Amino acid sequence: MAIEHIRLSMQAREQLIRLKRYTGIEHWNVLCRWAFCQSLADVHVPPPSKIPADSNVEMSWRVFGGRHADVYLALLKTRCLKDGLPVDDDTLAQQFRLHLHRGIATLASDREIRDIANLVALAA
Repeated sequence: MAIEHIRLSMQAREQLIRLKRYTGIEHWNVLCRWAFCQSLADVHVPPPSKIPADSNVEMSWRVFGGRHADVYLALLKTRCLKDGLPVDDDTLAQQFRLHLHRGIATLASDREIRDIANLVALAA
């Protein structure tokens, strides 16, 4: 498996805390799924970046993906291929981390997200 555990940066943790407060979504993994999909929807390749794993927010891939973990992995692989990247374990892990953190930052910086209805409106 390409991705076993996910540990977020302290900045992402703080952004998720704000999103939890605004949306009422209680679980990190649910917000992380929204963030990951938000980043995948962005046509631009996430810029390479060294993201610290310096927070206490950690989850397994199975917790992140839940019963749809295989779907999220397939989405990641498809995106890597679309971006001209290999789908080896290291690349998948790196790209997942980049997409997840970009998605969290994107959601956290969206001034329109002040409740769950605003978050759901993004998907419509």
